[in-house]
This record gives sequence, C-alpha cells and structure tokens, in this order.
Amino acid sequence: MPLIEVNNLVKDYKLNVRKKGLLGSIQGLIVPEYKMKRAVDNISFSIEKGEMVGFIGPNGAGKSTTVKMLTGILVPTSGSISIGGLSPSRDRKRNAMRLGVVFGQRSQLWWDLPVVDTFELLRYVYKIPEKTFKSNMALFNELLEINAFMSQPVRQLSLGQRMRADIAAALLHDPEIIFFDEPTIGLDVIAKEKVREFIRFINKEKGTTMLFTTHDMQDIEKTCQRMIIIDQGTTIYDGTVQHIKDSFGTTRTLVVDFSENVGKIEIPGVEVVEEKDRKKWLRFQKEQVPVSGLIYELTQKYGIVDLTVQEPEIEGIIREIYQGGIKFDESVCRVC
Repeated sequence: MPLIEVNNLVKDYKLNVRKKGLLGSIQGLIVPEYKMKRAVDNISFSIEKGEMVGFIGPNGAGKSTTVKMLTGILVPTSGSISIGGLSPSRDRKRNAMRLGVVFGQRSQLWWDLPVVDTFELLRYVYKIPEKTFKSNMALFNELLEINAFMSQPVRQLSLGQRMRADIAAALLHDPEIIFFDEPTIGLDVIAKEKVREFIRFINKEKGTTMLFTTHDMQDIEKTCQRMIIIDQGTTIYDGTVQHIKDSFGTTRTLVVDFSENVGKIEIPGVEVVEEKDRKKWLRFQKEQVPVSGLIYELTQKYGIVDLTVQEPEIEGIIREIYQGGIKFDESVCRVC
C-alpha cells in the first residue's frame, strides 16, 4: 500500500475583484465581487515508502499549494489525501509528527539563539527519546559536521551552515516523510554535493520518503529516480527521470579537439554549433547518427587530440517543457 495517496485533488481560491478608482473601491466594500481561481485541478498520484520523488513545475503551477495540502496547512476543495492512513487536514497534529520540512528560503531555527537551543526545543516538541536524540546528533555531526557551529547564534552562520543545521533539525525526530523546498538554493558546488550526499544516505539507511520541490534540476537528477511535473494545476508527466531524458534528450554533442586547425566539416546529419581554436562542437541526433560511426569517420580524416560526448542536460529538457516546446502524448505522460 502506498504511503502517500492523492486522488482527484482540487483546490479553489476565492479572490476579491478590486475595481479601479475611489468609486470602485467604495463599491467593492459595499457589494464585494469575487472570482474563483483553481490552483490545483484534479491531481492524482501515489508514492511508496522510501521513494525519492521530484515534484516540479513552473512558478504558479500549483506545487506549493499541493504540498500545503499534504502537510495539512490547507484543506482541499475536493478530492482526498491519505498519508499512512491519516488525513492531513483532519489529523493534522498526528500527521505533523511524521513529517519533516526543509525550506531553502526560510529557516525553522531561532535566529538569535545558538543552534543547539533549537535542537533542544525540537527534542521537547517531538518528544524524542534521549537515545534517539544522541544517536541522530552523532550521525548528523559525522556527515554534516554541525558540531563546529552548534554554539553559534543562527544569525552568525553562513548560508551553507544554516542549511546543514536546518536539514538536521528536520530529520531530528526520524520523520517518515520529508518535504524539501529548494534545499540547496544559494549554496556553492561543494556544499550542494555534500547536502545531496547526506540526503541519499538518509534515504538509504532510514528509508525516509522524500518529496522535492526545486528549480535546481541537479537536485532532482542526483537524488530522485521519479519525477512528477505539473503545470496550471494539472499533472503533465509522472515517470522516471531517465525516461524523460531518453524520450526528449535525443541530441548528442561530440566535442572534438583536433591536432591542427581544420576547415569546414560536412557530415550528413551533423551540425557544427560552436568553434574555438582547434576545438569544435558537433551536434547530431542519436537515432540518425551512431556516435561510434561518427568518431570513426573523424579519426580517419583528421588528427584528434581528445573526444568528449556530451549527454543532454535534464535542465534544458525541462526548460523546453515549461516554454511549451515539448508536448506530451498519453504514452509519455504516465510511465510509472
């Protein structure tokens, strides 16, 4: 049985229509006018225990509204949500005890207090047994090196330190499910990889179910096998990350460093998209031009120092989806 089940979820907002000018404002106070906006439109999905799922979409797609309904902050207009047999809105307190949340742009740490004080408060709030608390603190220090700044006020921490502390705080009570909202935003390359490595470890060792909402597609590609894409409140894709790359990442780029300057390269199905000194970037469709044959042809004609095959980046594919350049048919939309 899935840990999270969402069926025909709908969320409508009642918005006040504000008219222009003083008379319009007065009229709006006396006879208010409203319009309905549908933020989430008949979404359904299920997530098994231990899955790591990317939940993505352009701004305004309905991601945050859906997550707020999963956590019990918002009540659905219609449809149903079950998290381990609980209704998030009706069983909000019991559901919250099983959840952890990390917001990349908002902290759950007390700003003026040392980090350790927030951890002690969370230990009391979640009634964490002393043995579990000490075990988790030792694990978090080993993997995230949080002891180095535990006694510092949160306002004095770097962004990378604060994110590590926030992630540890969210996992302190061993939640069954954790929601990540932009968990690596603003971090440098090294800090991002450290956070992703920790997330993968926790998922593997503790079987924690994880749902990611992020605009950094590297977070999804390096942690999740499955991805749900929504747009205008509806699901447009639910399947594996690899499938979407295989389906729409059909181009490859061969980067060739020649031993000497070469002239114009003319090979059927191959386009030179960039040139720099003796290096050229050759783009081709993988179904039309076998890379082994292309490499053989080049090595027969030219002296070559180095070759690199570049796979399409998931970020570029997702960007094209958001911009409407890729349309899904029914065979691709549901792949799970």
